This record gives sequence, structure tokens and C-alpha cells, in this order.
Amino acid sequence: MKSSSRPRTSSTLSEKLHHRLNGYAAAASAAGVAVLAVASPAEAKVVYTALNVQIAPHHHFLLDLNHDGIADFVITNNVFQSIDIGGRTLLAKPLVKNNAVAGVKGFINTLYASAFKSGATIGPSQHFSGKILAATGTEYGYIGQWQNVTNAYLGLKFYVGGKEHFGWARLTVSSGSGSISAKLTGFAYETQAGKAIVAGNTAEEATATGSAATRFTPLGFLAAGAAAMPIWRREGAIAD
Repeated sequence: MKSSSRPRTSSTLSEKLHHRLNGYAAAASAAGVAVLAVASPAEAKVVYTALNVQIAPHHHFLLDLNHDGIADFVITNNVFQSIDIGGRTLLAKPLVKNNAVAGVKGFINTLYASAFKSGATIGPSQHFSGKILAATGTEYGYIGQWQNVTNAYLGLKFYVGGKEHFGWARLTVSSGSGSISAKLTGFAYETQAGKAIVAGNTAEEATATGSAATRFTPLGFLAAGAAAMPIWRREGAIAD
């Protein structure tokens, strides 16, 4: 039987592969390249801080949402007393220009901070004119949405580098018998400017700008050795 004079495809590929590997080996040796893997890092979207801080009467807490060393808000538990009247007021106030607390104006322009439930959306659609969480006094009784609530969420708007961000602070508030106590159990903010945050969310699924799988350059495949060759072939690194 006469053998075919037509060159076999496998021989052609082997010859091409031989020349390419020689070229890549020379380049890798000159550059001192090891494994070149390109992976797109995932970026967190929600930054959460867990706390267990009691804000007792006559005390306050400075809230630095993004941990940049600048307090964004202050939560105060004020107490006042005179000869015939007295009162307790739990307040949340912005400390930086344009920062604001979610809430609405009430009777005679009293600013009430909203008490959100877990799962509520805090973002551009909310009104941000809040201040008073809860108050009790001999002259006005009990006012505010934060009277005896457990794990309610304070909506917050603040600015980072001139851009608007949203966050929340989780508190449990007890009031009665002429006193108010508050416990701050955590806070969080959304790192993406202008994006709403969900009350209670402590993390958000990370997103990557590229493939989650490691991607090899030709030099990387070379350094990875024989184990990488099947992947190289699948990715079309060897072409006719």
C-alpha cells in the first residue's frame, strides 16, 4: 500500500507549536516571567460595621459611616430638667454640610426621624428632613417614631468626595417612666454613589469587571507547563 504524500494535520500543528513555544520561551526568559494570571478583583458594595454600644442619658455617639476619621452624624441622648418641667430627647444630627437624616416634618415643623423596618429601601426617593427619634417630657408626653422599638433602622445620607451615598444605623430604643435608652448595634453604607441601600443588608453580592476565572496570557500558559496545554487549546491559543 502506498503511503499518502499529503502532510498530516497533526504534524503541521506540532511544527507550529514547536516554533511558538521556542518564541515564548525566549520572551519569558528575557522578561523573567512566571505565571501571568489576570483576575478581576471583586469590589465590595456594602460596608458594614457591627457594634454593641449603649447610648445612655447625657451621652452621645459619633457616627463615622465610612471610617475616614470624620464623624458624619451624632446621636445624642439629651436630658433637661427645671423646677417644673423636664424632658428626654433622643436625636440624630448631621455634622457635615449636606448630610441628612431620613424623616419628615411634623406639627409646628418638628423634624421626626423615620424608623425603617428591615428590608426597607433607603435612597433618593426618601425625604431627608429628620432629627428627633424619640422624646418624652412633662409638657408634650411621648413623641417620635422610635418609642420602644427593637432593631429599627435610621436612614442616612452623606457625602464622600462630593458624591451622595446612603447608609443606615440600627438601634433599639426603650422609653418610659420619663427616661429614654438606646442601643446602637451596627451601621452600614453603600459604596456606590447615588445607589440606594436596603435596611438590614450587611453585604451585597460582589461584582467583577471581568471573568471570575483566571485568564492566562500565552506566556502564562508556557510557565504553567503541560497542565495548561488543554486549556490553551480550548481557548484557541493554537490556530492554523
